[in-house]
Parts: sequence; C-alpha cells; structure tokens
Amino acid sequence: MQPVHVVGGGLAGSEAAWQIARRGIPVILHEMRPVRGTDAHKTDGLAELVCSNSFRSDDAEQNAVGLLHAELRDAGSLIMRSADAHQVPAGGALAVDRDGFSDAVTAALEAHPLITIERGEIAGLPPHDWDSVIVATGPLTSPALSEAILAETGEDALAFFDAIAPILHFDSVDFDTCWFQSRYDKVGPGGSGKDYINCPMDKDQYNAFIDALIAAPKTEFKEWEENTPYFDGCLPIEVMAERGRETLRHGPMKPMGLTNAHKPDQKPYAVVQLRQDNALGTLYNMVGFQTKLRHGAQLEVFRQIPGLEDAVFARLGGLHRNTFLNSPKLLDATLRLKARPALRFAGQITGCEGYVESASVGCMAGLFAAAERLGTEIAPPPATTAMGALLGHITGGHILRDEPGPRSFQPMNVNFGLFPPVEAPKVDAEGKRIRGKDKSRAKKRAMTDRARADFGAWMQTLALPEKAA
Repeated sequence: MQPVHVVGGGLAGSEAAWQIARRGIPVILHEMRPVRGTDAHKTDGLAELVCSNSFRSDDAEQNAVGLLHAELRDAGSLIMRSADAHQVPAGGALAVDRDGFSDAVTAALEAHPLITIERGEIAGLPPHDWDSVIVATGPLTSPALSEAILAETGEDALAFFDAIAPILHFDSVDFDTCWFQSRYDKVGPGGSGKDYINCPMDKDQYNAFIDALIAAPKTEFKEWEENTPYFDGCLPIEVMAERGRETLRHGPMKPMGLTNAHKPDQKPYAVVQLRQDNALGTLYNMVGFQTKLRHGAQLEVFRQIPGLEDAVFARLGGLHRNTFLNSPKLLDATLRLKARPALRFAGQITGCEGYVESASVGCMAGLFAAAERLGTEIAPPPATTAMGALLGHITGGHILRDEPGPRSFQPMNVNFGLFPPVEAPKVDAEGKRIRGKDKSRAKKRAMTDRARADFGAWMQTLALPEKAA
C-alpha cells in the first residue's frame, strides 16, 4: 500500500500520522528540524510546545475547548493521551510538562511500525507522485514551502504575530509577597485548588507597571511585517496596555476570585499569575504575558512585579510570525486543496488557533486521508460537535460583508459561537424557571450533551479498521 505523506511534526502532523497508522496505512512523517530550525522551536522533538504549556479548560460540560478534549479522547488521540499522562496542576485547565509531553509523542510515533520519520525540509510543494499528502507545517511554515503554496493557489496568505510568554524559576519567587491559589479555588485535572502563584499589585503599583510597559522598547518590525495584524487571542501584553489602562485588569491581570493570603482584608487591585510549566515544578510561566518587549526591557519591567523583584528567567518572551491560508476559499469540506486535491492541510496553517484545535484538525485530516486510501468515504463530523464546528469555520466560515467582497478570514479558537443553536431547558428538575447564570449554564450543557451524543454516533459510522500500535 502506498504511504500517506505528512509534512510537519507539530501537534497537527503528529496526530494525523497517528490516526492514519492506526488504520493500518503506512505513513512517512517529514519534519525539517533539526536540519532546519525555526525562530520559535528549541528542540527537535515532535509536537514541541513553543508558547504556553496549557491546553486550556478541561471542562467538557461548560467549555468548548474542554468539549474538544473529550472528542479527541473519544477518537483515540495520541496528543490527548500524552497530555493526560504528563499533566501538571493548573486549576480548571489541563497543562502539561512540555518536555515530557513532546518526548511521549515522539516515542510513540518512532515506535509505531507503520510510521517512518524523515528529517529534512520539504522545500516546495510535494512531488506529484505523492498521491496523498497532509501539509501540517503550522504557523512557522518555511519560506520556500510558503511561496510554493502561494504560487499553487494564487492567493495572498494572511499573517499575524504570535508572542511567547516568559518562563521563570520557581525558587526565585518571593513567597512573603506571593501565594498559591486557583481563581475561585477551582480544582482542575491533577490540581488542588492552589495551582497558580499569585503576585498582587495595589493601584499605584499597577499604574506604574502600565507606564513601564508602554514606555519600554519593543522589537522593531521589518518593513514587510509592519501591517501584519495580531491574533486577538494572543495579544502581546504591552499591546493590551496601549489599548487602555484598565485592559489588563479585565484580562490576564484580573483580581477576581483571588484573596491575598498575606493580607486577606486587602483586595488586590491587579494580580499577575504564574502557572507550573514542568512536572518537577521548578519552572513557572507568566500567564497571558506574551510580549514583544526587548529582552533587557523584559528583565527591567517584569521585575517591577511584586514578588518577582529577584526573578530568574529560564526563557524570556519572544515573537514570531504566523501564516495561514484563506481556507474557506481554498479548501474543500475534507481539507483538500481545491486546486490540487492530493494535498490536504491541517493545523494552524488552516486558520484554527490553539494546540487542541490544531490537533483536532490534524485528527480529522488523518481520518479523511485514511478513508480515502482505504477506498471509503466518510462525512465530516456534524456541525453540532466541537470538531465539526471548528471544521465549519475553517472550510465555510467566510462571511460576506453587506457590500460586495469577502471579509478577511481570521484564525479562531473553538467557541460555542461556532455551534448551531440549541434549545435549552427553561425549567429545572423541580419545575422552577431557570434564570441568569443558570440559564447560560443550562444552554452550554445542552450544547455539550448534544455534541457528545452526535460525536459518538459519528465515530460509529466511520467504519475504519483500527489496528493496535
């Protein structure tokens, strides 16, 4: 049997390769690292996490990304299996030891008898005798391949900047000022309700910090990068500060749900949270603190944060450019390039955003490619499921303006706004009318219950054989 080629060993490519090989189909997984590096990767490991170590909420009843976790687990995902095996405490979120996670994914793929890993850059579009290819090169696609894709499609790729948050050493944090607590004491997977380090600020400290952020020198863009828009879900902290002095207090520095263990009668005006980044608990990342400040400025500004005056940083923040396709115009419903159907695309290059979303698109691309190789047809997952809703955004989310011409397609995380409406219960089990926050929770629960049922039914229709790894 001819192999399926998967180009790119990130989360999407790794998941796609796994799903294909599980169906008894040989896979050649191409990863250019370490032969050619990127601006953000530090290792040659597959599925390396280059930004946060969080897979975000694991709540499958009230959160769309938590629902996506559940669907991936139901689909036998390697990414979720590895994440679950290497989780670290993170309140209501699923966060992982990034090295342990990447090592687990790499080991599983290297050990699979049907997967061959080839190191080296695919500098251009794959040759035509590769009759089934998944391109999962992510937001850091090499310039040569990017140019070849653009030449094939005739489209201008859109781009945005994605900023990386700093990581610091646990033992350099001052616990006479800081304390452990999850927001609202929420207990998440592997957590205790005290999973974040909290660094409090009063009003004067907060305003001084905002002034320092705005005034600090930033990374200068190259001329061709100056008009590249940011993705709103991953804005640099200094860009948020420039949008309004109170923006950070209502974003990553919000004080709600937190009580200063050292001064319980004094509510902090703002709080910087640190989340565990490795299994040993020796490294913590600054939650929501993606930045494009110059390295010297980062040391100066971030050490103004109470409790971090003597912080020792294992990695400072950085900035890299992300690119993605105009997927609704270029891709069909099974992620094939309309101009060349032998090519599928998966992961962030399609216009999804986030680790779990990338893995999900890789999972779907792998299932579609496997079915095609086995001579069967499968329908995309229902739009009522998290995977189906995400696929719908990628392949059909091009919304038209009132005037002629399409609105620019933008990357998006999975969210309930992508799902079809659902009829939620209006009364509770006791017959009382559901109001306020309970109404919103009831609607989300109805949406996730429907999604779990529909995804389970879809999985049963796949009729794709599974073989043990």
